[in-house]
Amino acid sequence: MPGESNKLLIRTVEDRDLDPLVDLEEASFANDRLSRRRFQHWIKASNRVFLVAEKDRQLLAYGLVFLHKGTRLARLYSIAVSGLARGQGIGKTLLLALEEAAKEKGRLAMRLEVAKDNRHAIGLYEKSGYRIFGEYQDYYKDHGDAVRMQKRIRSIDPKQLIHPIPWFQQSTDFTCGPASLLMAMASLDKKIKPCRELELDIWREATTIFMTSGHGGTHPLGLALAAKKRGFDVTAYISTDKPLFLEGVRTEKKKDIMRTVDRQFHKRAKKEGVELVIAELTQKQIASALESEHALILLISTYLMDGKKAPHWVAVTGMDEGCIYVHDPDVDEKLQDRLDCQHIPIAREDFAKMSTFGNDKLRTAIILQQLLRDK
Repeated sequence: MPGESNKLLIRTVEDRDLDPLVDLEEASFANDRLSRRRFQHWIKASNRVFLVAEKDRQLLAYGLVFLHKGTRLARLYSIAVSGLARGQGIGKTLLLALEEAAKEKGRLAMRLEVAKDNRHAIGLYEKSGYRIFGEYQDYYKDHGDAVRMQKRIRSIDPKQLIHPIPWFQQSTDFTCGPASLLMAMASLDKKIKPCRELELDIWREATTIFMTSGHGGTHPLGLALAAKKRGFDVTAYISTDKPLFLEGVRTEKKKDIMRTVDRQFHKRAKKEGVELVIAELTQKQIASALESEHALILLISTYLMDGKKAPHWVAVTGMDEGCIYVHDPDVDEKLQDRLDCQHIPIAREDFAKMSTFGNDKLRTAIILQQLLRDK
């Protein structure tokens, strides 16, 4: 077709690109260049995304992304655009193509490093949705520093959001449970306005008294009772009938108090008509609950998120063939924006590990159905 050769083509790298790649690399970077040998390696490798942009059979740009095993992160290792082609939006187009290809490979986020003094490049990445989350000192061969940036590349399809779930930030280190419950309740009843006062009320009602250190977290039955008290039909799933969170305390005296609290919650739940299922909540059941427009919160281990083995409540917002999405009420304000904590994708393959806590592999979740007064 006439004019077809003038169109920009983004394609996977091929053997014939080796010489143009080396030339582009030498023209683009004074230091830390990829050698011909490394280009040969990455052209053949499988654990990467390697795309080039060409027009009129001339290679104008390339982008190389590493796909490390055992992680859902992709790393943008290098991207270069010919000086003859700058200012045409080719870099942005190529970056989007790299993100899409990495997403198709099962990656949920893209990371990169860029020179700290390269404000132009940092600005372009920020406009593309990347956020600074760290820094490397003396990173480059010229001893320059680098900033670390990240972007979530997997996002939920709006069609998966059967009913909107508002996001609420926990106001203390120990109220993730109440904050998550507030999100769930507010999604079903617009009259409920999440606020700190209600968050702390629920914590006092649901606390387990002790944890590893500091204030106690919240018991699933305590949260279920708090929801029941406020007019919701509630089902609690707990994978064991043994007292919970005992490994989080050290002294026998505290453990004995924890056992007493656990018994109290069980007695109150039975009396108040909270349905308790001693079983794991399956992914199929999660999908069914979402399709039925119920609200769902669950306990996860944050180890895969922040390296800490802490129990943490989140609210489930959606699910698709690849991921389960959650609202996390906890924000590290030094590293995160509030949007970073909304609709976080958890690969379904990783969910089994992430939705357990402790040596006993505790799994627990709470499903809230429509208001009892609406039935």
